[in-house]
Amino acid sequence: MKVIAINGSPRKEGNTAHLLKALTTKLEAEGIETETINIGGKKVRGCTACMKCFENKDDKCVFDDDVINECIAKMKDADGIVIGSPTYFADVNTETKALIDRAGFVSIANGGFFSRKAGAAVVAVRRAGAVRAYNSINQLFGITNMFTVGSTYWNLGIGLNPGDVNEDAEGMQTMTNLASNMAWLLKKINSE
Repeated sequence: MKVIAINGSPRKEGNTAHLLKALTTKLEAEGIETETINIGGKKVRGCTACMKCFENKDDKCVFDDDVINECIAKMKDADGIVIGSPTYFADVNTETKALIDRAGFVSIANGGFFSRKAGAAVVAVRRAGAVRAYNSINQLFGITNMFTVGSTYWNLGIGLNPGDVNEDAEGMQTMTNLASNMAWLLKKINSE
C-alpha cells in the first residue's frame, strides 16, 4: 500500500511540510509506503476547462509543461492521497488549486480512477481560514468518489514561522490520529 503526499507550499521546510512529515512518519510506522512531492513554488498552470482530457482520455492533462501530470500519475497509482496546503487568504494557494482542478478533471474524464481511494487534506494556518482550505481539498475527494479520512479535529496545524506547528500539540496529535485512521482504512480496503 502506498500514500502519495503532495505539498502545495512554496516553503519546502514550512509548516505544511512539518505536518505532512508527522503524518507520513506515522503511516510508515503502520507499514504504509509514502512519497512526498513538493509542487509549491514551482511554475504550475491552472486549469482552463479546455476539456481536452475528456477528448484524449490518456490519463493526463493536455498541458504537459509542469509537474501536475507527474502528480496525477502518482495519485492514480497510489492507494491514498494526501494534499497539503498553506492557508492563503482563507483558502488553498494557487498551486494546490491547480492540482485539485486538473487532477479532478483528468480522473473524471478517464473513468474515475481516483474512485475508492483514501484521501486526506492537511492544512497549515497562521490564525484563521483553514477550514475553507480544508474544505476545498476535501471537495476533490467527494467529487471523485473517494473516501475522505478525518481525525479527532480538522486536519490542520497552527503556526506562523517554519516549524511553529510542532508546538501545536493538538495539531500534531491530529496528524497522528489521521495517519492511524488512514492506515486502518487502507488496510480494510486492501483486505478485500
